[in-house]
Amino acid sequence: MRRLFIAVSALALAAACKTAPEPAPETPTPPPTAQTPATPPPEDAEAFRNEPPKADKPPELVLPRFEQAKLDNGLTVLVSTRKELPLVFVGMAFASGGSQDPKGKGGLADITYKMMVEGAGGKDSQALDQAFQDLGVSPMVSVDPDGAFIGVRVLKRNADAALGLLTDVVRKPTFAQKDFDRREKLQLAELVRAMGSPRFLAQQAYLDAVFGPEHPYGHLVSGLPATVGTVTLRDVKGFYQKNVGPKAAALVVTGDVTLEEAVALAKKSFGDWKGNAALPPVPPTPPAPQRQQVVYVAKPGLDQTMMVLGRPGVAAGHPDEYPLQLATTVFGGFFGSRLNMNLREEKGYSYGAGASADARLGVGPLTASSAVRADVTGPALTEFFHEMKGLRERPITEKELAAAREGLIRAIPGEFESVEGLGSSAAQLFFLRRPMDEYKRTVEGLEKATPAEVQRVAEAYLGPDAMQVVLVGDPEVIQQQVAPLELGKLTPKEPVSPPKR
Repeated sequence: MRRLFIAVSALALAAACKTAPEPAPETPTPPPTAQTPATPPPEDAEAFRNEPPKADKPPELVLPRFEQAKLDNGLTVLVSTRKELPLVFVGMAFASGGSQDPKGKGGLADITYKMMVEGAGGKDSQALDQAFQDLGVSPMVSVDPDGAFIGVRVLKRNADAALGLLTDVVRKPTFAQKDFDRREKLQLAELVRAMGSPRFLAQQAYLDAVFGPEHPYGHLVSGLPATVGTVTLRDVKGFYQKNVGPKAAALVVTGDVTLEEAVALAKKSFGDWKGNAALPPVPPTPPAPQRQQVVYVAKPGLDQTMMVLGRPGVAAGHPDEYPLQLATTVFGGFFGSRLNMNLREEKGYSYGAGASADARLGVGPLTASSAVRADVTGPALTEFFHEMKGLRERPITEKELAAAREGLIRAIPGEFESVEGLGSSAAQLFFLRRPMDEYKRTVEGLEKATPAEVQRVAEAYLGPDAMQVVLVGDPEVIQQQVAPLELGKLTPKEPVSPPKR
């Protein structure tokens, strides 16, 4: 038995040794490997819409340099040099504008300056126009309450020839009767057509309501048919003699020119110019009484109501000028302003509403306006006053002030895009009697105006009580919707008809 057991055991051991694998030689343990990440989900092609694009860094603000000189006869010479292109703008700025119209002669200044390019220096209207066309130009004429401007943009090589024609226009206007008759007829036709515009009617009634008919700013520069119809050629010649002369004018030259070159041109063309015209007085400051009435111009059946609200604001150079610009911008000076967002975006009463502060040589108007659907005349007018009161109840925020400040400052360079833009800007400095660094002062004033200053002027100037109201629209709608608001006595104002001849 023992031998059998030993034999069986030996066979089992042999079998076990035969089937068991031999141990593998030792190998180094490989380092652990990083796990492969899971496949990310596909990107949303519209995900970029979740965040607004970031604005690039704004370009550096570059303001033009304006220089000034004076001739012995009192003529001012204003220059701004820009050498990028061989272009020059040559113009003459006059210190008397529509505010110098005599009583009952509204539109006289406008007609006078336009008459000056109707014929001059022995050339009739057609010959003078052809002479300008031979230089590839046509003279521009602009008249505003505080001054007027006549000028042309030419290639630098034609600057002498253009200035020669402009010299005749300024110093030797023809003032022929036939040219006056044509100009007056054209002016009357344009005004009669404008009388059909609710906006035109509102503006005239508004200036009357804010300044009064006797104030120099109390009428439109263009005049009305009734006032233009009384103007005579004798009036035109008298206005020219009184208001056009070297002490009340400035030669403006901008573009590819230096101050020395401009002074030489001025001496050549205007050095011997004489005249008794002097700078006009600054228009008086109008009162700002509390509102007693709502003036309306009846236009039966009108689908919209034109509404203009406002009061006297400030003159150019007033300490409140820049804070008031900011406050007015927050209130109604850009698309995101309180007034526009209310009337247009929230209520849908209007396509747009706006406000502006027009600082003039004298105190200019502070205005808010909109054309609204006739059926919401009352509610829209209520919202105007709601937003005015809101400036006190909901003070201007830092975000609103920053947006207004940025918008106003970044818009300034747009005034200098062309050499004629530079010329117009220089003319404004002359009209308003501001220093040559006025635009730098403007930027600094807008930047430095504090939230407290802006809030103070917002409450002082944009309060509802002193805001005069002028409406143009259907008289029945105005009676039904505005009378219950108790904003003042409803006072009709009839459009002025042209005089019979």
